[in-house]
Amino acid sequence: MTIAQEDHDAANAYRSLADSVAHDDPRWAFGTGLEQTGAEVDAPVPDGVDATDLAEYCLMLGDDALVCAQRLCEWVSNAPELEEEVALANIALDLLGQARMLLARAGHLTGTDEDALAYLRDERGFRNVALAELPDGLDFGAAIARLLLFATWRLALVARLVGSRDPAIAAIAAKGVKELTYHRDYAARWTLRLGDGTAESHRRIQEGLDAVWPHVEELFRASDVERRLRGVGVAVDPADTRAEVDAVLDEVLGRATLTRPAIPPAGTIGGRGGRQGVHTEHLGHVLATMQSLARQHPGARW
Repeated sequence: MTIAQEDHDAANAYRSLADSVAHDDPRWAFGTGLEQTGAEVDAPVPDGVDATDLAEYCLMLGDDALVCAQRLCEWVSNAPELEEEVALANIALDLLGQARMLLARAGHLTGTDEDALAYLRDERGFRNVALAELPDGLDFGAAIARLLLFATWRLALVARLVGSRDPAIAAIAAKGVKELTYHRDYAARWTLRLGDGTAESHRRIQEGLDAVWPHVEELFRASDVERRLRGVGVAVDPADTRAEVDAVLDEVLGRATLTRPAIPPAGTIGGRGGRQGVHTEHLGHVLATMQSLARQHPGARW
């Protein structure tokens, strides 16, 4: 089969997928415009909302985006094609933009700034889910598998946060929906192409799914902070996204001839995971790279 024929078949498969999954959902689209969030990070805390809880929640959402962006940046100069290098870098920049606004909001609430939160916290201070920090070994199939899971889940979560009572979170979410739609779309297209491609591409993306699948369960587990903020209209219970995420993944994986892994979830330490600052051994390596320059030159400005 020629490359042109593979591209044609992948496009046809994706068109069918898009029609069957979300033909009436404008979020399922390839390519979206970007606007300024209009978010005011110093907006007053909504009535009845605990500022400490709100700051912690912004850290959760911001750290997910920040750490995943750092992982995606590892593909710069390493992607199989220049086009994919640019695409992955742009996805990383989208997530970095979300992280900056969320960390700035958290910083305003705690009397610090986004740079200190990004570069001066240690591993226990981070609140991201494990899926964001896992390495992919610079295997493109593994990277696409992780991005499919992450983007599908984050889009479902962020779409619900558009109605948050916190004005900053609501504004960031409104912009994030458009960005994450592209992220999910990009990952879905490549999942179809790799899963229903050659035996080697199928093997690689299936192994990538198998590697990250034990950490999927954590995505739907609510922390105490999330439960409290959901009760006052600020946060989302991640469990509420599960039906949507499962439906999308089942459709994509089925059309890509991939098997949904039957692998038990990863264990936690005393019931504590990334939302409580308990991480895999991989986060330290991510932070060592991401924070090295800022720690070598504290307070430097460019």
